[in-house]
Amino acid sequence: MPRSWRPSGPCPGLWALALVTAVWAAPVAGAGDRTLLAIGAHAGDVENSSGAILARHKRLGDRVVILHLTLGEGGNPRLSPAAYGEQKRREALAAAKALGAEVIFGPYRDGQLPEGDEAVRFVADVIREVTPTHVITHWRRSIHRDHEATHRVVREALLAASLEGYLSKLPRHRGVRGVYYAENWEDADEFRPYLYLDVGEDLAAWKAAVSCYEFVRGGISPFPYLEYYESLARVRGAEAGKRFAIALDVDPLAKKRVLDALP
Repeated sequence: MPRSWRPSGPCPGLWALALVTAVWAAPVAGAGDRTLLAIGAHAGDVENSSGAILARHKRLGDRVVILHLTLGEGGNPRLSPAAYGEQKRREALAAAKALGAEVIFGPYRDGQLPEGDEAVRFVADVIREVTPTHVITHWRRSIHRDHEATHRVVREALLAASLEGYLSKLPRHRGVRGVYYAENWEDADEFRPYLYLDVGEDLAAWKAAVSCYEFVRGGISPFPYLEYYESLARVRGAEAGKRFAIALDVDPLAKKRVLDALP
């Protein structure tokens, strides 16, 4: 692991532009040549919000990897964090198997996800090791601090992973061609659907995966996770002219399109 990394220089705006350029300038990958890396704050976040997309791309022959930065072990009032953490790890492994995904667990604690150099180094090295073509993570606004921290850490880590001067035992990775933000009920503030993916053929695989989690099945929280996300997929499907769809947002600069004529 590198000892430290921090963006520097007199113009932070240039750093942001460098991030967008590094992320969006890579060549287009074809079906079966993509690697999706989905990064969530807690085990279950990624599967709920974008598991159907992961199932779809696995069916298309792509590689799918999930990184859980924490287990979300503090979410069961009837179990200690240690006991619930063990349960969440088992559930995350089962959900990943149902999606055909690889899974990586971060070293951080629920509610205490740091935003400093150490977390950026960890995620940047995961990016360098996995070499994704597409990254899916949390939107920038949330009622949960871990979600917002994940968004900021991932953005910094994407840039760090692309830089030759970033200290790491792994070679830099500049092949990320798309960074997308998933729709999560806790991250709804200012989220605007931009990209819709048809997941009509993949909803059953998604339901099987998320049902590996007790909190989704209804055994812990009164929030109806399964019903909410299935209903949301139906609403987004109606907007997209499909039966079921998942909506994603992107950074404002990524919405720029340059054409020779109207499509």
